[in-house]
Amino acid sequence: MRILKGLVIITAVASMSSCGNYKADVKSLETGLDSASYALGMDMAIKVKANLEESSTDLFLQGYRNGMDSTNLLMTPKDLNIFLRDFFQKQQIKKRQAAQEKAAKDAESKFADVKKASEEFLAINKTKEGVITTASGLQYKVLKEGKGENPIATSKLKIHYHGTLIDGTVFDSSVDKKQPYDSNANQFIKGFTEGLLLMNKGAKYKLFIPQELAYGATPRPGKIKPFAAIVFEVELLDIIKK
Repeated sequence: MRILKGLVIITAVASMSSCGNYKADVKSLETGLDSASYALGMDMAIKVKANLEESSTDLFLQGYRNGMDSTNLLMTPKDLNIFLRDFFQKQQIKKRQAAQEKAAKDAESKFADVKKASEEFLAINKTKEGVITTASGLQYKVLKEGKGENPIATSKLKIHYHGTLIDGTVFDSSVDKKQPYDSNANQFIKGFTEGLLLMNKGAKYKLFIPQELAYGATPRPGKIKPFAAIVFEVELLDIIKK
């Protein structure tokens, strides 16, 4: 990890510059070593500020002095490396999660009308004749029954699909392309995969997929907006044997 490596190297180099005796700030850098020492110290401070929301200067300096003297160590060098690696991994995960949550909230506000329209569509649709709702919220209608075995998640399938928004706008279609699509059942969005696993060879279903089982708050290129429910007509042409 670049952050971890940088902090460890900088701490090691910085520990060579002093043995606890402070001098007044210098006003200029006279030699290459002066410049390197200053640059490393400044770089370390920038990285600490960038990667720690808050830190203890006293403990930072104590760690520096202990590392310099190799005495009164509160961590072994091995423990230090393991801790820093794990700590910064967790920090990065937290930052990603926070960014994702913020993006989701921003998208929910921006596309509130899309979410509302999708929810209203599904609420009405589930009352229509022939529409079945699963425990996950997926809605489907059997257009044609198939025969034989059902696929499993890892089955490779040959399918035809026709995908639309709830207003009928087509966003993708192997039918229009006149080219069936081959893929494992578990390589699609959750709602699509769930629908496929309900089918057997030769079946044709219409899937009404809530945004939670589609793309949710994630922006998509093309016509699918965040929080949009989507509709697929899917025909399971074959379960491909390996």
